[in-house]
Amino acid sequence: MTENKRALQDTDLCDIQVVSDPQFAPNGTAFSYISSRVNDDKEYESRIHVHSFDTGETVDWTSGNERIYHQRYSPGGQYLSFISNRSGTNQLWQMPVSGGEAQQLTTVPKGVSNPIWTDENTIFFQSSTEDGKVIQTFEELSKEEREQQKKDKQKEAVVITTLKHKSDARGMHDNTYAHIFSYNITTNVYKQHTSGQVNYHLQDVSSDGQKVLYTANKEDDVDTSQKIDLYMLDMNEKQTTKLSQEQGAFGSARFSPDDTKVACLGHDYSFDGATLNELYVIDIATKNKTSLTDALDVQLGDALIGDMRLGVNETGPYWENDGTSIYVIGTDKGSTQLYKIDLSGEISIIYDQNNHVFSFAHARETNQWIIGVSTPTNPGEFYLLEEMQKTSQITHIQEEFLNEVYVSEPEEVSITAKDGWEIQGWLLRPYDFDATKKYPFILEIHGGPHAMYGNTFFHEMQLLAAEGYVVLYTNPRGSHGYGQIFVDAVRSDYGGSDYTDLMTAVDTVVDTYDFIDQDRLGVTGGSYGGFMTNWIVGHTDRFKAAVTQRSISNWISFYGVSDIGFFFTKWELGFDFLENPQALWDFSPLKYAKDVTTPLLILHGEQDLRCPIEQGEQLFTTLKHAGKETEFVRFPHATHELSRSGDPTLRLERLRHIVRWFKKYV
Repeated sequence: MTENKRALQDTDLCDIQVVSDPQFAPNGTAFSYISSRVNDDKEYESRIHVHSFDTGETVDWTSGNERIYHQRYSPGGQYLSFISNRSGTNQLWQMPVSGGEAQQLTTVPKGVSNPIWTDENTIFFQSSTEDGKVIQTFEELSKEEREQQKKDKQKEAVVITTLKHKSDARGMHDNTYAHIFSYNITTNVYKQHTSGQVNYHLQDVSSDGQKVLYTANKEDDVDTSQKIDLYMLDMNEKQTTKLSQEQGAFGSARFSPDDTKVACLGHDYSFDGATLNELYVIDIATKNKTSLTDALDVQLGDALIGDMRLGVNETGPYWENDGTSIYVIGTDKGSTQLYKIDLSGEISIIYDQNNHVFSFAHARETNQWIIGVSTPTNPGEFYLLEEMQKTSQITHIQEEFLNEVYVSEPEEVSITAKDGWEIQGWLLRPYDFDATKKYPFILEIHGGPHAMYGNTFFHEMQLLAAEGYVVLYTNPRGSHGYGQIFVDAVRSDYGGSDYTDLMTAVDTVVDTYDFIDQDRLGVTGGSYGGFMTNWIVGHTDRFKAAVTQRSISNWISFYGVSDIGFFFTKWELGFDFLENPQALWDFSPLKYAKDVTTPLLILHGEQDLRCPIEQGEQLFTTLKHAGKETEFVRFPHATHELSRSGDPTLRLERLRHIVRWFKKYV
């Protein structure tokens, strides 16, 4: 059954190459992409590869231990630019397509992000400035200067005057603000186009290079407002126009080919953070904004989660050459699809094969499409989309890995919840499966809660199957992929019907598959999945062991310590600490710690600012003081993203603790 292949191992996490960011050369004769992996020093490294359609050959364009992001061809196709940390900070580099060494373009003190070419000489990008001021000197700090600056900051007191003073992505905020710049390669001249104490996020630049789209929150109550508006800066007229006029959050904005319209994704916060994205088109002349997806009950963008997706990817919106249609990835029923939506609102699906489309690229000259696809048994390859639904595989990056390692093919299961709702799930059978044997079982619970498990490669689940477990993962109510009513249903009901969805799923598969040992059940999850793991062990003794990861245990303290606690708590539970502290306590797994009988392993990152480590610490202290079976593993310097993009050594250690705990108790 296993075709003489070995079982997957934790160290395969380091050997799998993760592909991202496909880009067509302007003439359509080649495309480039980035592959990332963990090197022998247990650090991430990336490389750019270029595949020729004429010869069928793929050539490595870069080598070394650097991280590379956001590679882009210049409009004329003479250069390929990319962001690299090879100088010590993320700067722009370029390589001549005809051959030659990479040349560093920018020396911006705080580094650069999100580069956009407008002509063969000009690139727009985003960077940060101290206090939002105009940068006077574009000189990159040396390694010694950066280290000294870091030491100096460690000796400075930090004065906090705002709610938004930290984030899991940035850490503790300093006094810098994101601004928009352009750089002329020929003249070596930088221009700063925005300034002030506002964060400007570059979206797109018009074809003539004179109009810039950006998003920002310029509200007077920016500290409490979650509004994200879309603006257009006309550099000729020196005029800024606000394109979004109502309450909402907008982004992923793109000019139409003739620069008369803008397509963007966004929503009006009707269901707070659970609101589905719409595809909007804004007429620049009239400011009229039209939704093209009122009839599409699907989350636009990629909400399918895994633990292997590194790098930048395109999910849309992307304009058709003639400006009559727009392409965008949508999240639906455990998969992602590529949609085509015309300006009248007619919707068609040009690729839907029950897997994970994580990126796409289009060659305007040849009208070719490249799509990046991952499946439950393949971490990701690139395919040429020849016509609707028909593809031919271009890359074979995972071939060596898949020839050696057995990967379990999931079986889709359907669970009928207590109130009749249908819950989608998947079951992985163990390595070297024998239907006559009984196997222990692990329930995996995703975070979010507004995210989605589904048809993509997930190393952690494959590892548990390789270790001899039946693995079940599902999308209980609150998940994306099943429409607005479904994703909203968990709000104000944490630990309610979402809990019964999960327990019904366990009941269903245990009763259906007689190879599951119903006396050897385990459960694990991270973030919201960690909250739910904590909730489960406080409300049932059915599981022999549990592993909670980056979890919430106490909503009262979460409100005050999380980077999102002061607004997310009300979004999800219906009230905040000032309004109803007793209700927050009733929603808190810590309240039910005295009822826990399941051995619980608590995993948490020291630098997690989304679900800060005190959440795990409170739970451990309470359980230990009550004489419960528990352990607490703290990961230094790890954020909320530990399992997906954290330090590779810590990611491996995390997996080994999970396996160790389940081996001991299940």
